[in-house]
Amino acid sequence: MLRRMVQLFIILTGGTLGFIFLPDLLELLNVGEIPFWLATSYAGAIIGALILFLSTFWLVDDIVGIIRLVEETLVKAPVTDLLFGSMGLGAGLIIAYLISLPLEAVSIHVISTILPLFITLLLGYLGFQVGFKKRDELINLFPIANRSGLKDKKKDDAQKEYGGSLKILDTSVIIDGRIADICQTGFLEGTLMIPEFVLEELQHIADSSDVLKRNRGRRGLDILNKIQKELPVNVVIYEGDFEEIQEVDSKLVKLAKVLDGLVVTNDFNLNKVCDLQGVAVLNINDLANAVKPVVLPGEEMAVQVIKDGKEQNQGIAYLDDGTMIVVEEGRNYIGKQIEVIVTSVLQTSAGRMIFAKPKLLEKAL
Repeated sequence: MLRRMVQLFIILTGGTLGFIFLPDLLELLNVGEIPFWLATSYAGAIIGALILFLSTFWLVDDIVGIIRLVEETLVKAPVTDLLFGSMGLGAGLIIAYLISLPLEAVSIHVISTILPLFITLLLGYLGFQVGFKKRDELINLFPIANRSGLKDKKKDDAQKEYGGSLKILDTSVIIDGRIADICQTGFLEGTLMIPEFVLEELQHIADSSDVLKRNRGRRGLDILNKIQKELPVNVVIYEGDFEEIQEVDSKLVKLAKVLDGLVVTNDFNLNKVCDLQGVAVLNINDLANAVKPVVLPGEEMAVQVIKDGKEQNQGIAYLDDGTMIVVEEGRNYIGKQIEVIVTSVLQTSAGRMIFAKPKLLEKAL
C-alpha cells in the first residue's frame, strides 16, 4: 500500500510539472513543427508523469524504506516528546510565515523566494528542538493537568506498554554480573530496561585499549546476552536519548523520572543522586549486605588468616561472601586455619567488618 502511494505521488508530481512547464519548454527549445496535441498542457501532463515515473522507478524502494524508518522512530518515541515537539514545530512555522509575509513584497528574487524558505526550515527545526527539549518545563506550566493525574497516566501508560514495573539497569550493575543471578532466582519482577546510551557506554568500554576495561566491557555484554536469551525475564531496549544531557548517570535519572521506573545499580554516588532527585533505586550492594548471615559477638568460626592487618600483630581473613575479618594477634597465624571468637561487628556503607581474636588466645587468658 505504501509503495503504491509513493508511486502515485511521483506520477501526480510528474504530471503537474509536465502540465505547467512542458509546453513552455518546447516553445523555448524551438524544436520546430510539433503536433498540436503534443503542445497542449494535458499531453504535457501525461508525458511529464511518464518521464518522472520511469526515471525514479528504481528509487521507490529506497523512499519506502526511509518512510518506514521514520514511522518506526516516531512510534517508539514517547507521546510527550512527539506532542511538545509538534507544538514547537507549529509555533516555529507560524513565526516563519509571519516573518516571510513582508519579504514577499521585495522585488529582489533571492530575498522574496529563497530567504523565506530558509527561514521556514530554520524556525521549524528550532521550534521542534525547543518544544522537545523543554517538554518537562512546559508540562510544569500546567499545574491543573498535573494535579488531575497526568503523572499517574504517564506511569500507567508506561506500565501497560512494558508490562509491569520498570527496572532500569545502569552500566556498573551490568558489568558486576550479580544481576543475572538475582534474575535467575526470580526476586526481580517486572521488566528490565536497558537504555541504548548504556549499551553505547558498554561498547565503548569493550573497545578500550586498556585490557582491564576491555574485559569488563565484554563481561557486561556477555551478562546482557545471558539475561536476554537464557533467563525468564522481560528485557526491553530503550532507544530514546536525552541529547541535552551529557552524563550517562544523569540520563538514567531523567529516564527513571519520565517512565517512573526504578534504577538498579551498585554505584554509591548514583544511589545518592537518585535519593536527592526522588527516584526509587535498588542497590545490589545493599541487597548483598542484607542477605549476609548475621554474626553476633561471642560466636565462633573457622577462618584462614591470609595476610597482615594495618595495625600491629593483626591478621586479615575473609568469609566466603567477601566479608573482611580482622583477627587481633592473628599475624602469627598467617596461612593457617584457626578458630576465632567474634568480638564486634562494624557495619559501614561499603559493607560489614568483623573483629575477632583467636580462640586459643581466649583459652590461654
